[in-house]
Parts: sequence; structure tokens; C-alpha cells
Amino acid sequence: MSRRENSASSSISVERAGDSDRGRADTTMHNSSEGTPLLGERSSSPSTPEHLLPAPSQTPTPRRRGGYQSGRRRGQRGSTALGRVSNFDPKWWVQRARYYVPITGWLPNYQASNLVVDVKAGFMVACLLIPQALSYSSLTHLPPAYGLYTALVPALVYGMLGTSRHLSMGPEALISVLTGTLVKGQLKHLYGAYSPGMPPADTVEHFSTAVASAVALLSGLFTFALGMFRLGFLDSMISESSLRGFISGTAIVIIIGQSRIMLGIAAASSVHSTPWNDFKFMLSHLDQTHVMTAIVSLGALLFLRLLRAVKSRFKATTWLQQIPDTLVVIVLTTAISWVAKLGEEHGVVIFGKVDGDLPHFRLPRVPTYADTKDIVSSAITITMIGVVESVIVAREYASRNHYAVSSNRELVALGVSNAVGSAFGAYPAFGSLSRSKLNDRAQAKSQLSGVVTASLVVASLLGLLPYLFHLPRGVLAAIISDAVISLLSATPGAVAFLFKVQAWSDLFLLLFICFCSVAASVETGILLAVIISLVMVIKRSNMPRIKLLGRSTENDNDFYPIDGAPPAAPGTLRRLSFGSSSSNDSQDESVPQSRDNSSRGSLSADTQAQHIDGVLVVRIEEPLYFANAGQLHARLNRMEMYGDMRTHPSEAPRMNPTRAVVFDLVGMSDIDGSALEILLGIVHEYSRREVRVLFVRVCQGVRLRFEQAQMGSAGGEYDFSDIGSALLHLEQQLCIPSSS
Repeated sequence: MSRRENSASSSISVERAGDSDRGRADTTMHNSSEGTPLLGERSSSPSTPEHLLPAPSQTPTPRRRGGYQSGRRRGQRGSTALGRVSNFDPKWWVQRARYYVPITGWLPNYQASNLVVDVKAGFMVACLLIPQALSYSSLTHLPPAYGLYTALVPALVYGMLGTSRHLSMGPEALISVLTGTLVKGQLKHLYGAYSPGMPPADTVEHFSTAVASAVALLSGLFTFALGMFRLGFLDSMISESSLRGFISGTAIVIIIGQSRIMLGIAAASSVHSTPWNDFKFMLSHLDQTHVMTAIVSLGALLFLRLLRAVKSRFKATTWLQQIPDTLVVIVLTTAISWVAKLGEEHGVVIFGKVDGDLPHFRLPRVPTYADTKDIVSSAITITMIGVVESVIVAREYASRNHYAVSSNRELVALGVSNAVGSAFGAYPAFGSLSRSKLNDRAQAKSQLSGVVTASLVVASLLGLLPYLFHLPRGVLAAIISDAVISLLSATPGAVAFLFKVQAWSDLFLLLFICFCSVAASVETGILLAVIISLVMVIKRSNMPRIKLLGRSTENDNDFYPIDGAPPAAPGTLRRLSFGSSSSNDSQDESVPQSRDNSSRGSLSADTQAQHIDGVLVVRIEEPLYFANAGQLHARLNRMEMYGDMRTHPSEAPRMNPTRAVVFDLVGMSDIDGSALEILLGIVHEYSRREVRVLFVRVCQGVRLRFEQAQMGSAGGEYDFSDIGSALLHLEQQLCIPSSS
């Protein structure tokens, strides 16, 4: 074998070994019960074969004609790629399967000692999930069994594809009310088609379930697309104030709707009404309250709130924390209703007979009379809310338990879970904060806890539903109200914090979106939250982060942001030696090394930053691109006139004419074509006015762009290592020779 072939073969082995180690590190991240290696750490297991350890990094070797190249030659790199394609390596496919289908990584290496803990955690979550699924189905205007379908199929699929060990998939209050709002809105088309008569009950049920399945499919496809296109960062596009306002408004809407059920008041005749109209209807019909229903429902709600308060008071009592409060309430109220015959003798609306059966496969489709545009828009809304909540919860508990989750892979898992679930009658399902918190409290070790929960949902479908015949429906409304009251618990703290820090715009945004959600609809609330958040993002990204620097009064080589301080009085400005014959003496001096001390915070009492007469020193703190470069020219003009961006444009200019501008590009690591064109236009404008333009601390990538755009020909100079050298150059170039 030749030396070149031998070297190429060695390179292939090293690269495959590195891939193998990375795959094993990913598997370790999902399976270690003792804690997960953080990014950058290596497994120190003594059982790791030596030939699978990652190869040491190779020191770059210099080329003969300048520059650097890696230790592997270009031809060898090509042969590595060809070798990987031509030779089928099962290990490569196994590694990729472990990454994209996490269950193939953690299940084969599952530790039997964790089984008891995961089964216990799954049982505890099921005790909360099953009552919630039965309750939340009423929010969607679907039969109770479909709430259990939503708790079953998506949870099983997520258990295979999800990267979070603690995220509990299934029905969620906000998503359920959004789905129910869509179903209720589409029912008016069905009732209109049968007007003046009424559609059969089975037709209404089939229509409602078809709408819910269709929106679940679209939501799944949208979420899957976000993950495949690596758009996991979009979960942070909605501001915290907007999200809190929407959650608070939606919680109030849910409480209004469930209060009517707990009081036993009949529903309004209107199919499509606003939450505010529902609230006024309930107040005007308080005289129709069913006393026994109110006693049972409000008693159940009071019991749940008292039990939560006791748990909060005695957090150290383990057995008390593990009491499944919702399951206890369902068992007690069902037994009381059966013994006292609340349904037969007292007129309390009870759960009734529900056929429990496993879901059947049926491809989702948009039913006749439904508006496809409304379904698509609702799917987008549900996707946004579900993604934000789920990714935040997954990150939170991954951080607490020291393992990593991938936002993009989470989106793929959520999308596939909803798409598959829609074919089995499920409506949109996402992660739940309350159930995930319970899963974490039970110390779940892997995604197996979610699979155990889904198995118990199957058992409830096959054997539990007949025993809930006497359960009062008002109790289910009490369970929902208890859950959404917990959502409201964080709102007073958020309002108090925003008031304390005087964040008036965020406070107004929170209250405004909350009010719109209650007065109009939850769709209006989330639409406003998204639009306002996007406008805020665009507005802030449209303003380039630039600061005007001034020279320190203590040290000529220190430069600080002026931070709105007015320029010094005439005669005290720090002047360059423009027009002074004494400047010739500085031509032989060495260039001082300037220091930018802006990162040290505010100036001391004895130090001030003062404008340099005739010179603007402007630091650009971020990469320039088409969005934030558009306002650069206008902001520079205001700095020239006022020396402070906070001065109102109606005031008279107070700065002397500008003779030079020094741009400090220490924070500008990149610039796109549109921004470069704008910057060239600014330099041309300054050159036309005979204003010198200098750039300092230009990185290599931006310097290359400047050379390609011929920035030097436009009048820009960019060969300066610091501000001090640029200012010394200006002293030398702009001085006026003495008359002698």
C-alpha cells in the first residue's frame, strides 16, 4: 500500500472513531441516571475501547506560500468522503438513529434499577392526566373519550422521539380552549346548513371530531416544519409580557365558562359569542343557579384549593405531596353521587354512559361546511402557543436535572406526535407545565415514565369509563378551574415586578392583551400578542446599536461612552491639533495604544468623557445587515448635530462642524451586501462634504468585504488598530502648516 493510501485510510478511521464517540456521548446524555456530561465533557468510563476515543485535534501546519491548512490534505479529505459513501458502515446508521430516534439510544442501555422510579412517576402523572383529559375534552366540545385519545397516542410517539425525560405530552388547558373555540366557530356553519332545523347529534359529533383532527394534523405539520428548518429559536419571539397577558386572559375566559357549569346554569342559545357576552349572560341568570350542582362543584373546588394550600405549607412531608388530589376528588364525588343519587333525585348533570374503546385509524380531513382558512389560522395559533410552552418547559427541567435537549428535535417530536395522533382521533397535544412538574418531583429517570402513563390511559379507556357514570360534570369543571387558577397565580407577581422596575410599556402590553382576550376572544388576544411582539422585534432590530465615545479627562488613551452627557463648555473641549503648528511636533511620536473602557460601567466621580472637537468617535456594537443599517445615516446625523440621541430634534444644534468620523468596529463581526451598500453611501456623503472617515479594529471578514467594495476609493480608511492611532493620523493629516 502506498504512503498516500495509508494516510487516507488512517484519516477515515479517525473520523469514524470521532463520530462513534459523539454518538455514544449523545446516548450517555439520555441514559445516565447519575447526571449527564455537559457539553465539552468526555466520558471517563473505563470500559470505553481505546480505538473509539476521539482523535486528538491536529495542529494546523503552515503552507509553503502562506496561510494554514489542516493536517489532512485536501485529497485525503475527499477520499474520506468517498470512502464513507462507497463503504456501507452500519455503525454510522446506528449513530444517526440514536440521534434522530432517541428511544433507540436510551432503551437498549436502560438500567433496571430505574424501572421502579419510572413506573412510580408514570402512575403519579397518570393520576393527574386522566382526570384532566376527561375535563379538558369539555373545553373542546368533544366527547370525553377523545380527551383520552389525546393523552394516549401523542404521548407514545413522543416517548420514542422526544429528548426531554420530564415533559408530559397530552391535552393542555390553553390548547384545549383554542381548539374548542375553533370547533364552536365551525359549528355555526353546520347549523346554518341545516337551518331552520337542527343537525342530528351523531352528525355534530363527527363534524366536531373531524375539525379537531384536522387542526391537529396541520399543527403537527407546522411544528414538524419548524424543527426540520431549524427554527427552534422562534419560541423566544413572543415577549414574556405578551405571553403572560394572553395566558391570564385565557385563564379568565376558561373560569367564566366553567363557572356557568359549576353553577348549573344552562348555556346561551348563541353558538358563537364573546367571553364578555358569556359573562354578562351568566350574571343575568344567576337566579337560575342549580343549588345542588353548585354545592357539589364549589365544594370540590374548595377541597382542591385547600389541599394545594396544605401541600404548599408542608412541602417536606413526602406522603402528603404524593396524594393525587384530582383522582381523590373524582373518586369521592362519584361515590357521593352514586350513594345520594344526585343525578336521579336531585337533577345534577352527571357524566353518564361513555363507550370506552381504543382509537381507530382514520385519515384526518376537513369536513364539509367547515372553513379551511379558519382551521389553518387556528393551527398556526395553536402551534405558536404549544411550541412556546413545550420548549420552555423542556428546557427548564433539562437545566434542573443537568441534561441537554435540542429545541429543533423537540419540535420534530412534537410535530410527529400531533400528526400521528390526528389519525387516531386526537386533538392538538403539547407539553403541560403542571404534569411535567409532577414528573420531575417524582424523579423520573427517562422517557419510560411517559410510556407508563400512556399504558394507564389505555387501561382507563378499556375499564375505567363505566365506573364514572355517576360523576357530576360540575366536578370536571371544578378540576379545570383549579388548574387555570394556578395559571393566574404568577400574574400578580409579574404585574408587581413590572411596576417596581417601571416597565410601563410591558405592563400596558400585559394588561391590554389580557383585556382584549376577555372582551373579544382568545384568538384576538394571541393575534395581538404575536403582532405586537413582532413589531417590537422589528423596531429594535431596525435601530443599530451604536454609541458615541468621548475621551477621558484623566487619560488621553481611554475612551468612554458619553451616555447623554452634554458637551463641555466652549474652551474646554478636548481638541485635536487641527490648525495648530504645534501638531508638527507629534509627527515623530509613537502611536499610543488606546483603551475602550466602556465595559467597565459608569465613570468615576473624578473622570468624565468629553466630546472631541470636530471628531465623532462612533462604536458599532453589532453586525450590520439590511434591517438595522437603514437607520444608521439618520442616527449619525443626530449625533453630528446634538452629540446625544436623547436630545429632541426641535432643539438647536449644539455641536461644532464635523471634520472627521472614526468608526470603531470592535463589535461588527459581519456585514451583508445591503448594509455595505448603505455604509458606502454614508462614506460617499462624508467625502463629498470633505469629512474624513476612518475605521478601526476591522475584523478580517469585514476587511475583505471593504476591499471587494473598494471602500478606500470611496474615501474610507480602515488600516488602524485602535482609536488612538486613528486620532494621531488625523492630527498629522489635517494640520495646517505654520506660516514660517
